[in-house]
Amino acid sequence: EAQLNELLLGFFDVIPEPLLTIFDFQELELLMCGLPEIEMEDWKSHTEYSGEYDRDGPNHEVCRWFWEIVSEYDHELKARLLQFVTGTSGVPAKGFGSLQGNDGDVRKFTIHGVSLETCVYPRSHTCFNRIDLPLYEEKEELEEKLKIAITMAATGFDIE
Repeated sequence: EAQLNELLLGFFDVIPEPLLTIFDFQELELLMCGLPEIEMEDWKSHTEYSGEYDRDGPNHEVCRWFWEIVSEYDHELKARLLQFVTGTSGVPAKGFGSLQGNDGDVRKFTIHGVSLETCVYPRSHTCFNRIDLPLYEEKEELEEKLKIAITMAATGFDIE
Protein backbone atom coordinates (compact mmCIF):
# COMPACT_ATOMS: atom_id res chain seq x y z
CA GLU A 1 0.00 0.00 0.00
CA ALA A 2 2.85 2.39 0.81
CA GLN A 3 4.44 1.76 -2.58
CA LEU A 4 1.18 2.44 -4.37
CA ASN A 5 0.76 5.71 -2.46
CA GLU A 6 4.25 6.82 -3.48
CA LEU A 7 3.54 5.92 -7.10
CA LEU A 8 0.32 7.94 -7.02
CA LEU A 9 2.06 10.92 -5.39
CA GLY A 10 4.65 10.91 -8.18
CA PHE A 11 1.95 10.56 -10.81
CA PHE A 12 -0.03 13.44 -9.31
CA ASP A 13 3.13 15.59 -9.38
CA VAL A 14 3.08 15.25 -13.17
CA ILE A 15 -0.70 15.38 -13.65
CA PRO A 16 -2.64 17.04 -10.81
CA GLU A 17 -5.36 14.80 -9.40
CA PRO A 18 -8.22 17.29 -10.03
CA LEU A 19 -7.46 17.12 -13.77
CA LEU A 20 -7.89 13.35 -13.75
CA THR A 21 -11.24 13.26 -11.98
CA ILE A 22 -13.10 14.34 -15.10
CA PHE A 23 -12.15 11.09 -16.89
CA ASP A 24 -13.43 7.58 -16.30
CA PHE A 25 -10.93 4.72 -16.43
CA GLN A 26 -11.69 3.96 -20.08
CA GLU A 27 -11.19 7.55 -21.22
CA LEU A 28 -7.96 7.73 -19.23
CA GLU A 29 -6.66 4.57 -20.93
CA LEU A 30 -7.39 6.03 -24.36
CA LEU A 31 -5.72 9.33 -23.43
CA MET A 32 -2.60 7.72 -21.99
CA CYS A 33 -2.17 4.90 -24.52
CA GLY A 34 -3.53 6.60 -27.60
CA LEU A 35 -5.82 5.14 -30.20
CA PRO A 36 -4.74 1.82 -31.66
CA GLU A 37 -4.59 1.14 -35.38
CA ILE A 38 -7.21 -1.57 -35.80
CA GLU A 39 -6.98 -3.76 -38.89
CA MET A 40 -10.58 -4.69 -39.73
CA GLU A 41 -9.76 -7.75 -41.86
CA ASP A 42 -7.60 -9.20 -39.07
CA TRP A 43 -10.40 -8.54 -36.57
CA LYS A 44 -13.06 -10.18 -38.77
CA SER A 45 -10.94 -13.20 -39.68
CA HIS A 46 -10.16 -13.95 -36.01
CA THR A 47 -13.75 -13.68 -34.77
CA GLU A 48 -15.81 -16.64 -33.63
CA TYR A 49 -19.60 -16.84 -33.71
CA SER A 50 -21.78 -18.64 -31.19
CA GLY A 51 -25.32 -18.83 -29.89
CA GLU A 52 -27.86 -17.76 -32.48
CA TYR A 53 -25.02 -16.91 -34.91
CA ASP A 54 -23.29 -20.28 -34.66
CA ARG A 55 -24.74 -21.77 -37.85
CA ASP A 56 -24.44 -18.80 -40.24
CA GLY A 57 -21.50 -17.02 -38.60
CA PRO A 58 -20.37 -13.95 -40.50
CA ASN A 59 -23.08 -14.55 -43.10
CA HIS A 60 -25.91 -13.96 -40.63
CA GLU A 61 -27.68 -10.70 -41.48
CA VAL A 62 -27.08 -9.15 -38.03
CA CYS A 63 -23.38 -10.08 -38.15
CA ARG A 64 -23.05 -8.49 -41.60
CA TRP A 65 -24.72 -5.34 -40.25
CA PHE A 66 -22.39 -5.39 -37.23
CA TRP A 67 -19.25 -5.41 -39.40
CA GLU A 68 -20.68 -2.78 -41.77
CA ILE A 69 -21.39 -0.47 -38.81
CA VAL A 70 -18.01 -1.08 -37.14
CA SER A 71 -16.17 -0.54 -40.43
CA GLU A 72 -17.71 2.94 -40.59
CA TYR A 73 -16.59 3.83 -37.04
CA ASP A 74 -13.69 6.22 -36.54
CA HIS A 75 -10.58 5.08 -34.61
CA GLU A 76 -12.03 6.13 -31.26
CA LEU A 77 -15.31 4.22 -31.59
CA LYS A 78 -13.50 1.10 -32.80
CA ALA A 79 -11.19 1.36 -29.77
CA ARG A 80 -14.18 1.85 -27.46
CA LEU A 81 -15.91 -1.22 -28.91
CA LEU A 82 -12.77 -3.27 -28.40
CA GLN A 83 -12.50 -1.88 -24.87
CA PHE A 84 -16.16 -2.68 -24.19
CA VAL A 85 -15.78 -6.32 -25.24
CA THR A 86 -12.23 -7.15 -24.09
CA GLY A 87 -11.57 -4.69 -21.26
CA THR A 88 -8.75 -2.97 -23.13
CA SER A 89 -8.48 -0.84 -26.24
CA GLY A 90 -5.16 -2.38 -27.24
CA VAL A 91 -4.69 -4.83 -30.07
CA PRO A 92 -2.12 -7.57 -29.36
CA ALA A 93 1.22 -7.08 -31.14
CA LYS A 94 0.60 -10.25 -33.15
CA GLY A 95 -2.96 -9.20 -34.04
CA PHE A 96 -6.35 -10.50 -33.09
CA GLY A 97 -5.26 -14.10 -33.51
CA SER A 98 -3.37 -13.80 -30.20
CA LEU A 99 -6.09 -12.01 -28.21
CA GLN A 100 -6.05 -13.33 -24.65
CA GLY A 101 -8.71 -13.77 -22.00
CA ASN A 102 -8.22 -12.95 -18.34
CA ASP A 103 -6.73 -16.42 -17.75
CA GLY A 104 -3.91 -15.81 -20.25
CA ASP A 105 -5.26 -18.32 -22.78
CA VAL A 106 -5.97 -17.25 -26.34
CA ARG A 107 -9.65 -16.33 -26.56
CA LYS A 108 -10.88 -15.04 -29.86
CA PHE A 109 -13.22 -12.08 -30.16
CA THR A 110 -16.66 -13.72 -30.10
CA ILE A 111 -20.04 -12.50 -31.28
CA HIS A 112 -22.70 -14.45 -29.42
CA GLY A 113 -26.28 -14.24 -30.71
CA VAL A 114 -29.04 -13.83 -28.12
CA SER A 115 -32.75 -13.16 -28.41
CA LEU A 116 -34.12 -9.66 -27.85
CA GLU A 117 -36.06 -11.06 -24.89
CA THR A 118 -32.73 -11.91 -23.22
CA CYS A 119 -31.29 -8.41 -23.54
CA VAL A 120 -32.12 -5.27 -25.48
CA TYR A 121 -28.62 -3.80 -25.58
CA PRO A 122 -25.37 -5.53 -26.48
CA ARG A 123 -23.71 -6.97 -23.38
CA SER A 124 -20.05 -7.78 -22.90
CA HIS A 125 -18.20 -10.56 -21.11
CA THR A 126 -14.71 -9.10 -20.92
CA CYS A 127 -13.18 -12.22 -19.38
CA PHE A 128 -14.14 -14.14 -22.53
CA ASN A 129 -13.75 -11.36 -25.15
CA ARG A 130 -17.40 -11.92 -26.00
CA ILE A 131 -20.21 -9.61 -26.97
CA ASP A 132 -23.80 -10.80 -26.66
CA LEU A 133 -25.47 -9.28 -29.68
CA PRO A 134 -29.28 -9.44 -29.79
CA LEU A 135 -31.10 -10.54 -32.94
CA TYR A 136 -32.11 -7.07 -34.09
CA GLU A 137 -34.64 -6.80 -36.88
CA GLU A 138 -33.24 -3.57 -38.34
CA LYS A 139 -29.71 -2.35 -38.95
CA GLU A 140 -30.59 1.09 -37.56
CA GLU A 141 -31.63 -0.42 -34.22
CA LEU A 142 -28.36 -2.36 -33.99
CA GLU A 143 -26.40 0.80 -34.81
CA GLU A 144 -28.23 2.85 -32.16
CA LYS A 145 -28.04 0.26 -29.36
CA LEU A 146 -24.40 -0.65 -30.06
CA LYS A 147 -23.30 2.97 -29.98
CA ILE A 148 -25.13 3.58 -26.70
CA ALA A 149 -23.58 0.48 -25.14
CA ILE A 150 -19.99 1.33 -26.09
CA THR A 151 -20.12 5.07 -25.36
CA MET A 152 -21.87 4.92 -21.99
CA ALA A 153 -18.91 3.16 -20.35
CA ALA A 154 -21.17 0.17 -19.86
CA THR A 155 -18.46 -2.48 -19.59
CA GLY A 156 -20.30 -5.54 -18.38
CA PHE A 157 -19.23 -8.39 -16.20
CA ASP A 158 -21.31 -11.51 -16.04
CA ILE A 159 -21.02 -14.99 -14.63
CA GLU A 160 -20.40 -17.51 -17.36
